[in-house]
Amino acid sequence: MKKSGKKVILDAKGVDRVVSRITHEILEKNRGAEEIALVGICSGGVPLSRAIQKKIRSIEGVEVPAGYVDITLYRDDLSRAGYQPRLKRTEIPFSIDDKKVVLVDDVLFTGRTIRAAMDALIDFGRPKNIQLAVLIDRGHRELPIRADYVGRNVPTARNETIGVIVEGEPEEWKVVLKESTPGKGE
Repeated sequence: MKKSGKKVILDAKGVDRVVSRITHEILEKNRGAEEIALVGICSGGVPLSRAIQKKIRSIEGVEVPAGYVDITLYRDDLSRAGYQPRLKRTEIPFSIDDKKVVLVDDVLFTGRTIRAAMDALIDFGRPKNIQLAVLIDRGHRELPIRADYVGRNVPTARNETIGVIVEGEPEEWKVVLKESTPGKGE
């Protein structure tokens, strides 16, 4: 059996540089941190939104509100999934009304996860606007969704996947491009 290949796209320092750039772009576009709220999409977007929150604190000296959203029940393929979905928690301990909500995720692919996250957010209130920050944009969009802040564009083939490791300490974080094993389905 052929082993799947892996290629490191970003190491820990690369991820840190990209998150720093995204943070500065968010602050520049919004003219500071006032009215900003961060919402990470479970699960890969949560540690990234916390990293952005920490960088905003070090740059601006303010604590922006941050939370996270589970999109499981908002997925458009739930009825076709054929499995029992595992629900995570949603925690948005602040009002999003009239906030500039920055939705954060690790990988932007078809756009369906982002659509589900926006549907979930609207159940919590009416933000002034919703912006999207992603670490990796891999293309293959099925919906007309684009990110406002992109760490890295990585064109991929359908038989490739992007693995984002943002668990543990930030010095262990990395992004890898993996070729799927033939015959495993997509």
